[in-house]
Amino acid sequence: MSQHEKILVIGHCNPDTDSICSAIAYADLCFHKGYTNVRPARAGTLNRQTEFVLDWFAHPIPDLVTDVFPRIRDVLSGEPVSIFADLPLMKALELMRRHDIRMLPVLECEGEPIGALVLKRLTDYIFLTGEGSRIRQVLTTPASIQTCLRASPVLMFDSEEIELFQIFVGAMSKQSFEKHLKDAVPQKTIVLTGDREDIQQIAIEKGVRLLIVTGGLNVSRSIISAARSQKVSILKSPFDTATSALMSRMSTPVRHLLEGEIPQCGLDDRIEKLKRLLERSKFPGALVLDRQGKLRGVATKSNLFRRPSVGLILVDHNEISQAVPGADQVDILEVIDHHRLGNFHTDTPIKFINQPLGSTCSVVATLYRDAGLTPKPQIAGLMLAGLLSDTILLRSPTTTKADHDLVEWLSLCAGCDAMNFGQKMFEAGSALSAYADVESLLTSDFKEYSIGNSSIGVGQIEVVNFQDFEERRDIINEGLKEMQANRNLGLVALLVTDIVEQTSLLLVQGDYELIDRIGYPQLDNNLFELKGVLSRKKQLMPHLIKAFKQS
Repeated sequence: MSQHEKILVIGHCNPDTDSICSAIAYADLCFHKGYTNVRPARAGTLNRQTEFVLDWFAHPIPDLVTDVFPRIRDVLSGEPVSIFADLPLMKALELMRRHDIRMLPVLECEGEPIGALVLKRLTDYIFLTGEGSRIRQVLTTPASIQTCLRASPVLMFDSEEIELFQIFVGAMSKQSFEKHLKDAVPQKTIVLTGDREDIQQIAIEKGVRLLIVTGGLNVSRSIISAARSQKVSILKSPFDTATSALMSRMSTPVRHLLEGEIPQCGLDDRIEKLKRLLERSKFPGALVLDRQGKLRGVATKSNLFRRPSVGLILVDHNEISQAVPGADQVDILEVIDHHRLGNFHTDTPIKFINQPLGSTCSVVATLYRDAGLTPKPQIAGLMLAGLLSDTILLRSPTTTKADHDLVEWLSLCAGCDAMNFGQKMFEAGSALSAYADVESLLTSDFKEYSIGNSSIGVGQIEVVNFQDFEERRDIINEGLKEMQANRNLGLVALLVTDIVEQTSLLLVQGDYELIDRIGYPQLDNNLFELKGVLSRKKQLMPHLIKAFKQS
């Protein structure tokens, strides 16, 4: 199906019973087909009816997913390469070459990043030093040179003190070297030479800071004794003089070469933030930190091109406006639905199954039958619940002959009486007073639509009579007003459907011009009677779309 690490089967943001049950059932179907990385999820709070259904069939509530925006953690790979601040530049260059990276984070000993080394700037430092004395300068410590050269210490004094040293190579005659060293500052001078005791003696008499004897050659006792009295440090390098000189120039502890203004971001930050950081930054990457401030990776522009780790299968909707936030920024792999086509598009072809049946559970049940599979009783019961819920016990005009046939089949698979169970299901979700607040009542099954230049939102709730609604009508009305303002909608409405009498009331708030176009008999201010209307999808919305598109 996909190379994604995780695939979520998920319904719309205001999930109803059909949305939740079809997600669970389709994920189960995928599992039977051999896909182990597919699991159901939900994009919002369950309504009372759905809670009843899941409890009745003893199925766990799908995990809540509030958004699927790609996060920086999703595009990182492997453990980050880093270096401690007191290690020499030579070690850093070895790491950068070995791992083929252009930026190397620098850490304090506690593991917290303090900046990074950038390859281009290091190249400038090593090779573009200009002429004259700068070519021989190095900011380092005797201890760092020892580490870099893998040298044996013969004598060491104050080895940890950082200084800007001048490097001199004793590769000339004694007289020439004495003249060459004449203006050098002894405490800021490093001399490299082989087993030339005359040059070594000049360096010690001068009182240089460090003498490096190259080629792995031994140092005489007299030289060591003289150096001890002058407090001249001596290192024995295993490399020849030219190599030792070059490596000494790369002994600078990296804390003195790092860039401290490297952009930083968190593991859970969105990819959008990383893109903005890199667009504004002069550096090739950003340091990625966890909540404890520890380094977890380096993100570069190449990370922006990696595929998201999460893929989506949308059920019971096909409009991005109804989908979980971030759905437009990940891969949508399939759509299983029974609604009208919305503003949905993808970059590549996908499986898109949209059938004119009474519920998405009907579509999924059909897929089971087409695959020659019999769902286990629990899954069959959930599909039966979703079908009965969306067709209002097979009374909705959206109901087809196929839905009737599927109810019979699913009832047998689930081992339950469909209509008896369905009645209990609607009774469990019909008490308006059972909702914690008006907002949860209005949004328990709420969808937004774009019609021409207008955006409207319509919720629906099923009841066994209108008594509860009449008692709470004023409070619901105020809730609609608040929702219209908060969501900037031209009109909001609640369709209250009496499943016993098979009729509905429509309470609305919004633009007076839109309200005037509704066209149903008006019982009271902003309250309309919709006799025989049970379906928001097949009866109410086509009517409103036609009415609101009139000039």
